[in-house]
Amino acid sequence: MTDAHDPNSLPEFRPQRGPGRGSLAVMNTLPPLPVMRRAFAEKDTAFDGTFFVAVKSTSIFCRPVCRAKPPKPENVEFFATANEALRNGYRACKLCHPLNPAAGRSNVVNQLIRLVEEDPSRRLGESDLTALGVDPSTARRQFRSHCGMTFAAYQRARRMGAALREVRQGGSVTFAQVGAGFESSSGFRRAFAHLFGTAASRSDDVALLTAEWVPTPLGSMLVIASDEGIVLCDFVDRKGLETALGRLRVRFGSKDQPAAIVPGEHAHLAAVRAQLSEYFAGTRQSFTVPLSPRGTAFEGKAWEHLRAIPYGQTRSYGEQASAMGSPQAVRAVGRANGMNYLSILIPCHRVIGAGGELTGYGGGLARKRWLLNHERSAARVGG
Repeated sequence: MTDAHDPNSLPEFRPQRGPGRGSLAVMNTLPPLPVMRRAFAEKDTAFDGTFFVAVKSTSIFCRPVCRAKPPKPENVEFFATANEALRNGYRACKLCHPLNPAAGRSNVVNQLIRLVEEDPSRRLGESDLTALGVDPSTARRQFRSHCGMTFAAYQRARRMGAALREVRQGGSVTFAQVGAGFESSSGFRRAFAHLFGTAASRSDDVALLTAEWVPTPLGSMLVIASDEGIVLCDFVDRKGLETALGRLRVRFGSKDQPAAIVPGEHAHLAAVRAQLSEYFAGTRQSFTVPLSPRGTAFEGKAWEHLRAIPYGQTRSYGEQASAMGSPQAVRAVGRANGMNYLSILIPCHRVIGAGGELTGYGGGLARKRWLLNHERSAARVGG
């Protein structure tokens, strides 16, 4: 496991056992049970987005600030993500709308990210957060819940990413050092070499990928861009995502000098954020943001076929294999689809079993079912 403060390991996900039905593994750590019960009883807005409340007697799940009639304590269970509640058979509350993207990222997280973007070189410590009216423990909990890393680690990664860009654009190492908030040049050079595997003066050797977390009705997605286009767009709790990030770094860099992944702003990220919002609103059926996936020739061919499946329609794995000219390669097609880490943008969710059953989706079958229903409904309305 890589260091939690290394932006190249971004994001760090540590599966934990949640108290949900069947003890399904979740990807975010829940607050202690007494804390969640108190927060839910008091409708504490500081916990909005940190956990979700499911009511066994109604099969409905809510945000912790929901104003519906309080259920009996014995009928309540808690989940770290809305997707976990969906997977356990609960449906979203129509009063508090727990699948609303606005609920996916709390006001505290939005405020902290905005402060960092206003001045990436500024270091915000606990005393600064307190002065801003933000409880440091709440900031740590909510930021880790949304981004998979602490706020301090995010600031550090953002500063170093900005420094890398500064040097690569012709700026002096000294100027980048000051911008990153380092008083000591030797300290900056050590930190740079530790994070990027090379000296700042050799920054052209480092391939740079920029990351952002995007809230959606189905949970947060990690989106990563190169200057050529989007290279990854997937749900943060997807199984094997950390392995995929390691593979991605090598493919865009090399084994000896993997690409660096740092949080930040990028035109492609802004475009995909806006287009995903339109997609979930039912007003967009195709994506125009540049995509830059890297895979084998066969994987690339499979992904191109996926992009040709019309919105609101499905194909079987056999139909996809035949369309690719390899009717016997059904299993290979399934594996190639599984290597697609551009969820929704390259719509592998539109491929189903020969009998119509839903199989093989990295984001989970509950999400696959939701996406297909969403597209069919939107297509009917649009038609």
